[in-house]
Formats: sequence, structure tokens, C-alpha cells
Amino acid sequence: MKDFKFYAPTEVVFGKESEEQVAALIKKYGGTKVLVHYGGKSAERSGLLDKICGLLTEGGIPFVKLGGVVPNPRLSLTQQGIELCRREGIDFILAVGGGSVIDSSKCIGYGVPYEGNVWDFYLGKAKPKTMLPVACVLTIPAAGSEMSESSVITNEDGDVKLGYSNNLSRPKFAIMNPERTFTLPPYQTAAGVTDMMMHTMERYFTKDDDMDFTTDVAEAMLRSIKNAVFAVLKNPEDYRYRAQIMWGGSLMHNGLTGCGVEEDWATHQLEHELSGMFDVTHGAGLAAVWPSWARYVMHENLSRFVRFAVNVMDVPNDFTDPEGTALRGIEAVERFYHAIGMPVNICELIGRSITDEEIREMTRKCSRDNQRTVGGLKILHPADMEAIYKMARG
Repeated sequence: MKDFKFYAPTEVVFGKESEEQVAALIKKYGGTKVLVHYGGKSAERSGLLDKICGLLTEGGIPFVKLGGVVPNPRLSLTQQGIELCRREGIDFILAVGGGSVIDSSKCIGYGVPYEGNVWDFYLGKAKPKTMLPVACVLTIPAAGSEMSESSVITNEDGDVKLGYSNNLSRPKFAIMNPERTFTLPPYQTAAGVTDMMMHTMERYFTKDDDMDFTTDVAEAMLRSIKNAVFAVLKNPEDYRYRAQIMWGGSLMHNGLTGCGVEEDWATHQLEHELSGMFDVTHGAGLAAVWPSWARYVMHENLSRFVRFAVNVMDVPNDFTDPEGTALRGIEAVERFYHAIGMPVNICELIGRSITDEEIREMTRKCSRDNQRTVGGLKILHPADMEAIYKMARG
């Protein structure tokens, strides 16, 4: 078991009409002038954006708005946001949306007090000493950014998608009203569940088998979310199961399911190059990569894959054939992905087979020109990355 620190300072306000508390919460955490950051038309069409702005006005909190965040949020918009915050004297950022909006807000928060290019943090060239506080009104459960230290941004110059993690960026508060997720399209719901499950699976598949409590918690979360998604795909306004998904997405990426174990994150790193190159939905990209990664690395800890197959995917344990049990667990994940509308390879994801040249380019980017490895369960070198991309080609 690894020594660990668990830090989850975000105040969560969960439930119906929880957004009514937004002005009081901003004042509680010292905000006096706010950037309201959001995505596209859905925030406006749903009426949530107008409601939030109305509540800020009623609370005597001045604000400016910046919309336009897209999936795989762009560096160029965060640079606009940084300049806007400086010009307007913003001291607090409120994200209204999902993980992309929250990640974009975090990037803006890093950049406002920094004299250099905010991209320096994502390149590992600098570390922030301070940042503007960020909070959120969550509308899309998926990324877990509402309680995590992570931010992932796409630089359009070269289609490079990079993540940066720093505890400074953990939101001050997260408002979560499951009713705000009722109108999510089925594909977005399924992709979000895939993403949140992968946040725990990246921590679950480890060589560390002696932190039983963390493992038990992880398995319980995975089973609960796996069951809940079918309920909400059948009935989008099922508050009970929308609530399970919304809360689960936060707990699956606030660090709890990684306590005491070495984490992996290879699937996320491999997928970042897919969504960077093809601008695909992140959760769907994870589904397209994970089965091939799993088959490639499962012998690094075969018993772990057997346990997952039995305890999470309900595969009967054939004690005479652990490899077969593990493979049937991976196949069960593929059936689950197909059942909720997710792909299981890259061809299904983008509608065609990727070329060898595209594989080499993704490998080059993922390995930072052969300068880094990824993964924890199995350290992946560039040749391993290329092999997994080829397996996942479909």
C-alpha cells in the first residue's frame, strides 16, 4: 500500500434548486466581481444562465459573461478570458456547465495573475503560485472537474491536448442540481458515464493489491454507475438515478478511489491524442481505446482483471482459466459500451480506419517526441503506444 494524501476541499451544495445559493456562496469565498463562463446555446436555452445572472444581480454581485466553450476546450478562448478578467478587474470565476467549461475556467484562473503564457503550465515549464478562485454550477456530470485538481486544454496550434493538475484549481464550491441534467442527450449521458467510470478504472488497475478499502469502494462505485446509466437512458427524468450519476462523477475523480495505490492514466493519455487530432467526445474516445489497452497490459496483474470481471462486470469466475475470465471481463465491458451507444474501437469512433501515418503522429505526440512514457500498471514506451493504437484501429 502506498502512502497518500487525500485533499478534497470543495464545498458541495447538492439537490433541487441548489443554484439559488450561488450569490451567497460567491460572497462566502470572497468574490466581488465575477466572470460567468459558459459554453454554447444550451445554457441559454435552458434558462439556467439567465437565472444565475439574475441571482447575481439580486445579490449585488457585478459580473461579465464569456461564452463559447466547446468540447475539448480551446486555449485561444482562455486567452481571451484572461485578458477580459484583467481588463474588468475580475476576482472570481463561475463556470456554468460541464467539465470543458470548468477546465477552461481553471486555465483562465491560472493565467490572470501570471505574467507569461498560461500554456507554460500545461507544458510543465512553470508552476502557478496563485490563481483566481473558481467555482461551478455543474450541468454535465462526466469529467469530475468540479472536485478535481485537473484541467485539460487543447491548443489549436498543432492540435495538442494537454492536462495540468494543481490543487490550487480545486473549485471553491460546486452546485449540483440533478434536475439540470434531465435534458442531456443520450450520447452525452453515456459518454459522461464512460468518462467517470474510467477515472476510477485508471486508478483501479494497479499492481497494488493490498488497499482493500479503496478497491471495495471503487468496485461499488463502478457497479452503481453502470446500473444507473441504463435507468436514465430509459427515463431521462429519473431524479434518483440522475443523482447517483451526478454524485458518482464527482467522487470518482476527487482522488478517493486512488488512495493508497499507484495510478495508471495511460488510457487517458492515449485518448488525448485521439480527441486532439479528431476532436471527438472524450468519453467515447476512452471507450474506443480501453479494450485494446486492457488486452495489451492485463498480464501485468492478471488477478486484478479477474477481480474486475467478477466483481464489476458479473462474469462467472472460472478458477481453472484466469486468463479466460479476464478476457471475458474485457468483452463484457465492450458489450456494456455498445449497449449504451459507445464505440469499442477507433473505426467505430470516427467512422473510418486510421492510417499508419496518423498512428505515428499520435504516438509522437503522446510520447512528446519519444521523450516520455505513460502508464503505471505497465510503463508504455512509444512502441507500446503504437501497438495499442494499431490494436484499437478496428
